[in-house]
Amino acid sequence: MWRHDELDAHELRQKLKRQEIRFAGNLPLKIYGRLTCGSGKRMLKKNRVFFLNEDKAIAQGFRPCGHCMQQAYKKWKDATI
Repeated sequence: MWRHDELDAHELRQKLKRQEIRFAGNLPLKIYGRLTCGSGKRMLKKNRVFFLNEDKAIAQGFRPCGHCMQQAYKKWKDATI
């Protein structure tokens, strides 16, 4: 997991180019989603974290976004009820 506010612009671009970053998350809310998610794009930089894959996000205690990852969110929600 990488915190957005700890990466400089060049380092962030390099990680995106090398596909080391594939998902973003909201640290206080513990929600992760796709980099293209409208909800994720609106979050504050200080709250944004990045992950290589879904497994890394789940291992850190994050849940799928209900907007951009509807199927994964439904599966997660059904499992928690």
